[in-house]
Amino acid sequence: MSLSATAEKSATATDTSRDAAPARRWSTAEVQALFDLPFMELVFRAAQVHREHFDPNAVQRSTLLSIKTGGCSEDCGYCSQAKRYQTGVESEELMKVAEVVEKAKLAKANGASRFCMGAAWRGPKDRDLEPVIEMVKQVKALGLETCVTLGMLREGQAEKLKDAGLDYYNHNIDTAPEFYGKVIGTHSQADRFDTIDKVRDAGINVCSGGIVGMGESRRGRAAMIAQLANMEPPPESVPINSLVAVEGTPLADQPKIDPFEFIRTIAAARITMPKSYVRLSAGRREMTDEGQALAFMAGANSIFYGDKLLTTGNPDVEGDRMLLERLGMKSV
Repeated sequence: MSLSATAEKSATATDTSRDAAPARRWSTAEVQALFDLPFMELVFRAAQVHREHFDPNAVQRSTLLSIKTGGCSEDCGYCSQAKRYQTGVESEELMKVAEVVEKAKLAKANGASRFCMGAAWRGPKDRDLEPVIEMVKQVKALGLETCVTLGMLREGQAEKLKDAGLDYYNHNIDTAPEFYGKVIGTHSQADRFDTIDKVRDAGINVCSGGIVGMGESRRGRAAMIAQLANMEPPPESVPINSLVAVEGTPLADQPKIDPFEFIRTIAAARITMPKSYVRLSAGRREMTDEGQALAFMAGANSIFYGDKLLTTGNPDVEGDRMLLERLGMKSV
């Protein structure tokens, strides 16, 4: 299904997977109006929505492991793993299944409930998919939720992952449609929606979000949130990433997004996608404890948990435990 078809379908259909509530179409202007609210008013509204659907003192913890690092053929301007950029990230082979399972056991012991496996591919070849399928089966057998991010999928691949027991497939839309070509040139945003459609049609939960702070406008951030919210249904998991500017990439000199603007993005995601898990993802290491607390108040209820996100740093496990304890928050 094309991007336009997905949008048209979202506008008219009823979402039977979410209490049969009619789908709500959000325009970019409506989402920007949320962004434009006074900060305290926006956070208050988001907190109200959050409490209607979730325990406000609970946070879901996911651990992300790079199972195949570097050497990617794509030109995503933010990515340290693109082989065309000189970022110091070396290309590595796909990890062995047993090694991945050991990492998953450690993640579970540290309190993660979901284990996410990422591979730096444009998309997996069928021969690449076979060991990943075995990883999914064995990680699932540990009692963890499973998630993979492998790039763009071919026909039939999503069904194979579903048969293996995959719970979530991550494929971010990254940014607003009008800004996408300024960040990525080797594929289109419609290509990403094509994979998301394949995942949804196979019966796998969708994990899809974006990156803020890449030079987009506030309207661009609103357009990205509107696109996500208008999916049918919206993604079950919505990672909101703050750009980690990596030396050697085209976005290396991009200034950091204002922390309050980042919280506004979290709040807008919560209001427009009330039943989705909204995850603090890349860039969390640069946030203060107070900033993270504000994000939780604004509706974030999931974090990546562990010392690394693919190739960039993440707050350490013990630091996260202490923060959640100070906030009186529990893990789910």
